[in-house]
Amino acid sequence: MHILWLKTELLHPLDKGGRIRTYQMLRQLVRDHRVTYLTLDDGCRDADAVERAAEYCTDLVRVPTRMSAKGSTRFYWELARNLASPLPYAVAKYRSPAMEEALLRLIERTSVDLVVCDFLFPAVNVPSPLPVPAALFQHNVEAMIWQRHAAVASHPLRRAYLERQWHRMYAFEKAQCRRFDHVVAVSPEDSAWFAREYGVRNVSHVPTGVDTEYFRPTRGTRSNPNTILFTGSMDWMPNEDAVTYFAEAILPGVQAEVPQATISIVGRNPTPAVLGLTQRHSSVRVTGTVPDVRPYLESAALFVVPLRIGGGTRLKIFEAMAMEKAIVTTSVGAEGLPVRDGEHLLIADTVPAFASAVVKLLRDPSYAAALGQRAGELVRSRFGWDRAAEQFAEICLQTAAPPAQNVQTLVHSR
Repeated sequence: MHILWLKTELLHPLDKGGRIRTYQMLRQLVRDHRVTYLTLDDGCRDADAVERAAEYCTDLVRVPTRMSAKGSTRFYWELARNLASPLPYAVAKYRSPAMEEALLRLIERTSVDLVVCDFLFPAVNVPSPLPVPAALFQHNVEAMIWQRHAAVASHPLRRAYLERQWHRMYAFEKAQCRRFDHVVAVSPEDSAWFAREYGVRNVSHVPTGVDTEYFRPTRGTRSNPNTILFTGSMDWMPNEDAVTYFAEAILPGVQAEVPQATISIVGRNPTPAVLGLTQRHSSVRVTGTVPDVRPYLESAALFVVPLRIGGGTRLKIFEAMAMEKAIVTTSVGAEGLPVRDGEHLLIADTVPAFASAVVKLLRDPSYAAALGQRAGELVRSRFGWDRAAEQFAEICLQTAAPPAQNVQTLVHSR
């Protein structure tokens, strides 16, 4: 089978959940199938990103693009111009006639069996109809993320802007999901949402996985009894909101009981808002990009995921579970993961409850260790990436050669 895979970026470095999930799916597919990876390229990836693409694809086709830096004059000009567009800004910025042309040229000149649109954003460059089957790989319910952004926004103007983006994203996402032959979600909850809210008929899900060989405790590092850890891409708004919420609202309650408690925020590209937390709170540490997150996981007393905004599933939770870390998360953080409160981690959705759960784990290392051990056993027994990738490969095969009664005509809905 020849798969034409559409993406908005090269995958290396593997420092975001979406890149990791895509990499693991493709690494499995490319063993048995030809994979042409068509991507936008803004020239900002690591120097070896092009060379390392051979790890996950047979052929690489790059379309040069220019992305405006967040906070730049061009960025704000694009935001202003987007006010008159029916597309949400998060989608419109990836519009590329050159990518659409390259897509059609590859289909015309090569024997493509299946197009996979990875994330919602490249779909803006997918014409309709296509002469080959096409699947949409949805790592999140994007509209849900924007709805949650709007719900927690405190400034009226910011809330109004986010609500408008949410409604645009809902309309765009619904139209795109309905025009692809198959939608692949990353959790049963997301799959049900697409069917219920968007009326998608052909939808399935692949489970979240984790590299259980890479993420495994060494037992060689003693954990700091008062260190709390958060990891993630710190230029992603839900993560920025999460750590701000923890530092400003939750941490004071923790320190009222455990004065020595600190939090380390580990992840790429911390925003000015995240960096500003270190100036207002001496117990907050921000590392920026690190070469390996495992030493930070191993030395932390516990792991927190205080997300109020998000969609899909959190790979960071499975990574922490594989390292046998005790975890406190919100329901949003644990969404889509087959975990049970009190057995694999603790779930708390209010400031007092979250602070109380953190204090409980800091004060009772034996309980924390038992929680982490059960979490590690769960992911090692059921959630290695190989199983998730095999399921994804099977979905691709079925979509590329569906039974005649399941074939749908792609409808132009952009």
